[in-house]
Amino acid sequence: MTQPTTAPELDAQRFPIGRFQRLDIDTPYSDAERTAFIERLALLPAHVASAIDGLTDEDFARPYRPGGWTVGQLVHHIADSHANAYVRVKLGLTEDTPTIKPYDQDAWVALADSALDPHVSLMMLTAVHARLVAVVRAMTPAEFRRRLLHPENGPMTLDQLVALYAWHGDHHVAHLEAYKAGRAG
Repeated sequence: MTQPTTAPELDAQRFPIGRFQRLDIDTPYSDAERTAFIERLALLPAHVASAIDGLTDEDFARPYRPGGWTVGQLVHHIADSHANAYVRVKLGLTEDTPTIKPYDQDAWVALADSALDPHVSLMMLTAVHARLVAVVRAMTPAEFRRRLLHPENGPMTLDQLVALYAWHGDHHVAHLEAYKAGRAG
């Protein structure tokens, strides 16, 4: 988990909707909470599309916050991260307590594909989320309790993973919306 920064105002810029709060591993989410998380995942591509609508190539080349990636890199990161989420959910459903592979997100956004038009990653995100949402909507309560091991975050349930990625999408949409609002002001 990310530790607080020393400057509260920077921490508020980094976490505009607050930090992810994970339940205890033995505490499942309610059916209503799960339904809400899944709906947030289903809506994420449309929310990203809305947040980047009207942005220019110059906008995509600018940092979305001081010290942050560019707006374009952020969009590519969302697609990369949620592609990993899709794979992690499938591993959690098909293997017994799999160890999932973390990745260096800063190194990923420095690769050549992050120089592509961010709409390419929006298309990728849309396709990945269609599949991810289809899988999680079909999961049973017992499947949400299945576990995986994240080397950096420790043991997690699929419940926690779905909640994390619902938060993650909202977290970065808030970054995009803040950038867009600041640009207009």
